[in-house]
Amino acid sequence: MADLLNIGLSGLSAAKTNLSVTGHNISNINTPGYTRQDTVQATRTPQFSGAGYIGSGTSLTDIRRSYNEFLTTQLRSSTALNSDVKAYKSQIDQLDGLLAGATTGVTPSLQALFSAMQTAAEDPANIPARQLVLAEAEGLTRRFNNIYDNITSQNSFINKQLVTTTDQINRLAQTVGSLNAAISSAGTNGQQPNDLLDARDEAVRQLSTFIGVTVVVQDDNSFNLSIGSGQPLVVGGTVNQLQAVPGRGDPNKFEIDFISGGSRQNITGSISGGEVGGLLRYREEVLDPTVNALGRLALSISSEINSQLGQGLDLKGRVGADLFNNMNDPKLAALRVRPLADNISNASGAMNITNTKLLTTSDYQLDFDGANYTARRLSDGAVMTVTNNAGVLSFADNAGRDQGFTLQMTVTPAAGDRFVLEPTRRGATDISVVLDQADQLAFAGPFKAGAELQNKGNGAIGQPSVEMVLDPNSLPQANFVADDLRLDNLKAVGNIGLRYDEASGSMVFNTPLPAGVTITAIPVEGQPAPGTITGLPIIPGQTNQLSYAIEVVSGGVAQSFTIKQTISGRPQNNDQFTVGFNQNGVSDNRNALKLADLQNKQVVGVDANVKDVTTGVSFTDGYGDMVERVGTLTAQARQDEVATGAILKQSTDNRDSLSAVNLDEEAANLIKFEQYYNASAQIIQVARSLFDTLINTFR
Repeated sequence: MADLLNIGLSGLSAAKTNLSVTGHNISNINTPGYTRQDTVQATRTPQFSGAGYIGSGTSLTDIRRSYNEFLTTQLRSSTALNSDVKAYKSQIDQLDGLLAGATTGVTPSLQALFSAMQTAAEDPANIPARQLVLAEAEGLTRRFNNIYDNITSQNSFINKQLVTTTDQINRLAQTVGSLNAAISSAGTNGQQPNDLLDARDEAVRQLSTFIGVTVVVQDDNSFNLSIGSGQPLVVGGTVNQLQAVPGRGDPNKFEIDFISGGSRQNITGSISGGEVGGLLRYREEVLDPTVNALGRLALSISSEINSQLGQGLDLKGRVGADLFNNMNDPKLAALRVRPLADNISNASGAMNITNTKLLTTSDYQLDFDGANYTARRLSDGAVMTVTNNAGVLSFADNAGRDQGFTLQMTVTPAAGDRFVLEPTRRGATDISVVLDQADQLAFAGPFKAGAELQNKGNGAIGQPSVEMVLDPNSLPQANFVADDLRLDNLKAVGNIGLRYDEASGSMVFNTPLPAGVTITAIPVEGQPAPGTITGLPIIPGQTNQLSYAIEVVSGGVAQSFTIKQTISGRPQNNDQFTVGFNQNGVSDNRNALKLADLQNKQVVGVDANVKDVTTGVSFTDGYGDMVERVGTLTAQARQDEVATGAILKQSTDNRDSLSAVNLDEEAANLIKFEQYYNASAQIIQVARSLFDTLINTFR
């Protein structure tokens, strides 16, 4: 009877515990990360009797979680991946809408500007048409400025989000460290503290939404968490920290530092997964290349239009003034060079853009070892060849391609100093319109040509197409001198006479030439080089291309005018033609047509080393390529969000199928364990009745 009573008591105790566990499951059905628990029962050691072994009841050996480490790890990794993609997509969606929008993108304003130029070219003396060109140029610069401001705002949001997110990472890491200590302490009795384990798993899962983590389980059942390239965020109860700080090369781009004790390590480039990984990936893959591509386009538009205006005359007969501001203004040039925060010296520099056609969309890093400069292109890691010419540094890749800019340091740096070079980063915000007088738009060509009325033949000479280059032996085209000196050079050319020499079959220049003027023949493609300037060969009866350079020195400034023009018909011997300064060319629209033609010229991203092949793109195509790239990445991000969302749901479902609480199952368990409890109580009641019967027999 005593044995029967003990058996009933053991069943009663087991049923009570099962009911408690079931109630605990039901109560925590909505607790994040909770893992369903159940009990493990075993029979007690039986007692031997003459008839064999008699059971002595049941005992509880464990209360365990329905847990699978593989499914939990899979859930963590899919959570980190999905959070990465969602953070990336949320940012690129905004940029895609900004660049492609009809009211926010550059393309409509760019088309409006060239449409206004075409209209003005049809009537170059029309002041309202000229005013419209200025107005559309203002609208274009505002588009560039607004897009840059929006991108800057997005970058500021990323910085703030990195600060907020790293704080949350540190808080969760501290929670994991505290739970590690509590679990290690609670596990000394040989049993697992299930609820503490659930809380830690949930903390790690939440941590995975912010950053990708690697979990290593230790012998004492504590977790070691590592991030990046293996930096230990949590080791047992020891917790290190992350901190978002202004970048060493660019304080406007926050970086992530790993702090352990008194040491600090920049791990920005090695972080992946989670919201932080998505934001950093977006900034590196999309935001920085886009703002650089936008800046290159703005610089190219400014340079090409200003350069073309400098090759024409305005309504007052003066050399054309710049429409856009000087991209090599000393203040702007200085902003393109960023010394790293930990540099030893206070050296900085100024970067001048020498050829916008050759610019890439990359930033560069310049290092100084105490004797020599080395540089690499950050977009692809390509090593640059740095040439130091009297303190002016120029850069070329391993194929000899010039990068389109030069750099001059303020002072010699200290050994170990590093600099980030940003040729195009600020192009979209720095561009502005400086011309405010419509009559100063240079729509006329600088030279004009004509035939003498007394000519006997019907030879017709075309109007000269002119490109103006200052000091062609040393100065880049963008470095124009003062307008009055340029005008003096034009006027110094005067009128140059040409005549047809039937004996040699050539157009020859009359001598003597104006003072300070020399003429050099330029070979025409497909024809042999002419021997002298007195022998530009032509074939009467067909259209002939004349190509020559007029070089003039006036006011101490050497300047070259490269001229191309045609001569057609059948001139007779000694027929005279003139080429000279275009005085009073009010209705001349030759330079205006060249300005309008810039819309389709392939002047962005040109490879100067590739001959006879067009490698660049037009302004519109350059912007279109940028929009297309962002749009493609946006579409890919949307697909990735769907895919990673499906993976996350599958991982969650797999985990829940094993570990989540099922109310129907728990309700059935309640009934089962209630009956179990009642039956065990009935055993006790029977044992008591038998015991009472036995006692009563001896009374």
